[in-house]
Amino acid sequence: MFDAKVALGTWSWGSGKNGGDQVFGNHLTQKDLQAVVDSAMANGLNLWDTAAAYGEGSSETLLGNCLKPYSRDEYFLSTKFTPVFASSGADPVSDMLNGSLKRLHTDYIDLYWIHNSDDVEKWTPKIIPLVKKGVIKHVGVSNHNLDQVKRVNEILNAGGIKLDAVQNHYSLLHRQSEDTGC
Repeated sequence: MFDAKVALGTWSWGSGKNGGDQVFGNHLTQKDLQAVVDSAMANGLNLWDTAAAYGEGSSETLLGNCLKPYSRDEYFLSTKFTPVFASSGADPVSDMLNGSLKRLHTDYIDLYWIHNSDDVEKWTPKIIPLVKKGVIKHVGVSNHNLDQVKRVNEILNAGGIKLDAVQNHYSLLHRQSEDTGC
């Protein structure tokens, strides 16, 4: 797997709810953000984390545009499927992934997260064919409790896929993640 020590998050890039105009960074232009990406890449910071939900896709668009000058093997992309934003189409996971691929100007995602624990049984199996197709290299879960992480792992393992990452807020002082995943 990719050897990166620091991930650069792009939650505040773009506009709209779920990022952007709610937090620091909303005023930054594509040009401003290009300077951030160029500086990060020049200094070995090349693991980028975003999501279709961040700025309603604008975070992915800005990041994808900033990464255009770089060869795809120079950086690691992490983005997320967010169940609460899923379409009602025949394959909402694939639909959201295809939107992310387009906005990020790539044909694969290095690490695709199931972001939020809504209906593990429904969404997890839909990831398996996308991994087998090669458009997703690694799978992670974000904001799942321990039982949900175990169940996702069981479902993925049954499909010949392994769970590669868990992303939860955790603190020794604030331990609600042990029960809620958040």
